[in-house]
Amino acid sequence: MAGDDGGSLFDFDQATYDADEKVKIICLGDSAVGKSKLMERFLMDGYRPQQLSTYALTLYKYSTTIDGKTVLVDFWDTAGQERFQSMHPSYYHKAHACIMVFDVQRKITYKNLTNWYRELREYRPEIPCIVVANKIDADMKVTQRNFNFAKKQGLPLYYVSAADGTNVVKLFKDAIKLAMSYKQNSSDFMDEVLQELENFELEKKEGTSDKEDDLLQEMDQQLA
Repeated sequence: MAGDDGGSLFDFDQATYDADEKVKIICLGDSAVGKSKLMERFLMDGYRPQQLSTYALTLYKYSTTIDGKTVLVDFWDTAGQERFQSMHPSYYHKAHACIMVFDVQRKITYKNLTNWYRELREYRPEIPCIVVANKIDADMKVTQRNFNFAKKQGLPLYYVSAADGTNVVKLFKDAIKLAMSYKQNSSDFMDEVLQELENFELEKKEGTSDKEDDLLQEMDQQLA
């Protein structure tokens, strides 16, 4: 289980938790492909996820240590939004990595990866993404098949089972490392734009909104 490698779970307020690094990892995929079960399998048995009904999502918090640093991870799950074949833009906001899941027993969930990936890249053009073939316990022969979507997009493919735990820990540990690497080396233009907008909103609240013209001019120059 996840706790075996130094990770642990807490019921805490993220804003008050002392961590060296914080990353956000989102899950995408059709309904009932096993996204929630994978996260619950990785986390400790009996863990109760935090239901954020206001945002129509489920948030799983996880803490681990990487290279001597405490890393706080927010895993975001769709909580049913995927039934609308689209996610609210806020779901993607500030995500550092994505785990995209399909069910090897349901062909349509594999075909729909194209739609999920297109939407992901609309909001997060450069974050690392892992493709996950779930429920391999039903027929291990599927691990011998080639799923060309991942190869075509240049994405890593993991064969996993939420039911028996096959490759689940490796999947999430690798996703966290990818998220950390992206955050530390990001050149994603969207990150820069969002950060500038946040800075502007903060200054506006403090009564220093005179930077608006400069900000808009800077964004125009970058988009030109």
